[in-house]
Amino acid sequence: MNKIAFLGLGAMGERMARSLSRAGYELAVFNRSAGRAVSLTTLGAHCFDTPRDAASESDIVISMVTDDTASRAIWLDEGRGALSGIKEGKICIEMGTVTPAWARELAARVHAAGAEFIDAPVVGSRPQAESGQLVILAGGDQHVVDRVEHVFSAMATATHYMGPTGSGATSKLLVNFLFATQIAAMAELLALSRSCGMEDAAIAGLLGALPVTSPAAAGALKMMVAGTYAPMFPIDLVIKDLGYFDALAIDARATAPVGAAIRGLYEKASAAGFGGDNIHGVLQAYAA
Repeated sequence: MNKIAFLGLGAMGERMARSLSRAGYELAVFNRSAGRAVSLTTLGAHCFDTPRDAASESDIVISMVTDDTASRAIWLDEGRGALSGIKEGKICIEMGTVTPAWARELAARVHAAGAEFIDAPVVGSRPQAESGQLVILAGGDQHVVDRVEHVFSAMATATHYMGPTGSGATSKLLVNFLFATQIAAMAELLALSRSCGMEDAAIAGLLGALPVTSPAAAGALKMMVAGTYAPMFPIDLVIKDLGYFDALAIDARATAPVGAAIRGLYEKASAAGFGGDNIHGVLQAYAA
């Protein structure tokens, strides 16, 4: 199973596809903006005009797009969607951050076509995608996940099997909620410390040295102090993921008041014009 269709070549997808190409896989690629797909032809990838055409040439089909709407279009668009090019025995993998409900719906469609399905979103950002050091959270039948471990290992340093279909998508939303909450807490803490007349270097040095601060939060705090907000995980995508988290809580009939409060803060930052900034740019909401 060395022929892979890779559908969606955004900031993450292009880097992940390059990792697969470097590992020796034969790639069939599709992207809505053809330029990124063409750039991979220099590595030997074959560029196709539709997801269906790319999928029909491949044993494994991977989608890496931004949300449920984009995923639905990639897989199900009439006459163009990847699912119409799927043959029995193929393996379909959704690696974007989507809702568990959509992952389960898509799985049912894939299974009806006689193929296998895995929801396998990734933890990590552009540097990890570039270096093949992502972490994959996989949902579906474990024996199917095991069959594509060689593919995952080309893009990631670890694959965590999380359970039945939808478990990967659920786990990713939980991880992103925790990350967004930590970053929002750091932003509020830094804004308050400034109001109290404390020096940024003093509070950053203290928190960076304490075990209560995660490495990710400590790194974000340093970038807040530096005032650099180049996007890797833009605030508008954070809002999308937190919206999916809220929907997950509703579907599970669970309460998630922290999630709603945190999303409101990121929405305030976006409304103030900072939606394209990296997640830690939420600090700017306190001056908005």
